[in-house]
Amino acid sequence: MSGLELYSLLPLLILVFGSTSVLMIGAWKPARRPLILIGVVTAVSAAIAAAFWPAPLAEVSGMFSCGPYARFFTVLWSLSAGMCLLLSLRYGEDRHFPGGEYTSLVLFAAAGMGLLSAATSLIGIFLGLESFTLVLYILIAIDKNCAFGTEAGLKYLVMGIVATGLLSFGIALIYTATGTFHLPEAMTGLGTESGLRPLGLLGWGMLLCAIGFKASLVPFHLWTPDVYQGAPSPVTALLSTGAKGSLLAALIVVMQGIPTPSLADLAPVLWALAVLSMLVGSLCALRQTNIKRMLAYSSVVHMGYVLIALLAGGSAGFSAVVFYLVVYTAANFGAFGVITSFAIQGQEPQEYADLAGLGYHHPRRSAALAFFLLSLAGVPPAAGFIGKFGVFYAAIEAGYLGLALLGVLASILSIAYYLRPIIVLFMADERAVCLHRGVLEEHGVLAFCLAATLLLGLYPGPLLDLVLTILPG
Repeated sequence: MSGLELYSLLPLLILVFGSTSVLMIGAWKPARRPLILIGVVTAVSAAIAAAFWPAPLAEVSGMFSCGPYARFFTVLWSLSAGMCLLLSLRYGEDRHFPGGEYTSLVLFAAAGMGLLSAATSLIGIFLGLESFTLVLYILIAIDKNCAFGTEAGLKYLVMGIVATGLLSFGIALIYTATGTFHLPEAMTGLGTESGLRPLGLLGWGMLLCAIGFKASLVPFHLWTPDVYQGAPSPVTALLSTGAKGSLLAALIVVMQGIPTPSLADLAPVLWALAVLSMLVGSLCALRQTNIKRMLAYSSVVHMGYVLIALLAGGSAGFSAVVFYLVVYTAANFGAFGVITSFAIQGQEPQEYADLAGLGYHHPRRSAALAFFLLSLAGVPPAAGFIGKFGVFYAAIEAGYLGLALLGVLASILSIAYYLRPIIVLFMADERAVCLHRGVLEEHGVLAFCLAATLLLGLYPGPLLDLVLTILPG
């Protein structure tokens, strides 16, 4: 690899070398807090490099883009890793996380997410996806004293291996049909005037099964509530945003290369996946009394929304996906950040009954949690409203009026299950359990997410303009 290629990958190399350095330092001086702070500095440095150091090459090795689109998501996932580490300072101390290994894994996960978002080939998608999936297997079960975490890690591992096999077979079939791994040529070569080639159709079927697992689409979503509940909250925040968002960012590049006749073959399947995800996710979320399981099922619904915009395509659809990923990341990180800040001795308040009275004893964080949940529900002036408006507008413009109406109905239904924990927070002034007051780092993450969610809801124009300029193709 030449010097120009290495320089083009500078933000990702910062994350990788930072990860390796923290792991080596931790072997000699396993001081948890300094190592996590070094990880935060590394993540912020990678975000700054991605934002302000332009890459001399547009693509590296025919597998990864180094353009503005890839850099944008590198900034987003680097900041997400930094927030995850900040939330882990006190939380990791209480749960006795190994500082070097934990910090190293989070940074490496961010590098994998950046690689996946930048992928321009099927091999790049496989390498990026598996690099952070392997890390998540460990992070989910990193708390050895938590039986739920061990169970969650095992479920994610078993189902993840099956999804990896399907992904590999799908890539192999597409390569057999087209003779190339590069996405634009591969997607174009799969089609004929009458639609997809038989091998291409089978390959896409396997790819969709793997994508369905990674993105928690129905009927591949069964791991989601157990993993969300069992994993540490900072890890769950990273899993629910970066792990899914980076895959969806890569799918934009994939969908752009699909000819219209081929897309007509895939559209009914994508339509069905979106509808099932919104319907099943909503009905299951309504029955939950555990906030992490509710957020798990709600994430299934949100992936259905994003699939609507992907199916709509065009600049309106793809820009709606990118904007939605940003606002979803801010709101979701904020919600799990509040849960983390309430944890005492590593024990999180998960059941709705644990939240009773917190609105009176911890009004600021309770109000922040309510605002994040309302953003996920799509209530103005939170940014989630603009995100959902963009998704449904793109669907109507592309002729998917029925799908947009189903999305609106699912969004209205979501208000019911997002309001339940909010009502519990402010229902009575008697506190159910004794919870932590939080620390400066946790409050800083919450303030950042709250500011982003509010600002993007009131003034989304600059980000929308930026997204339109960075879209690939």
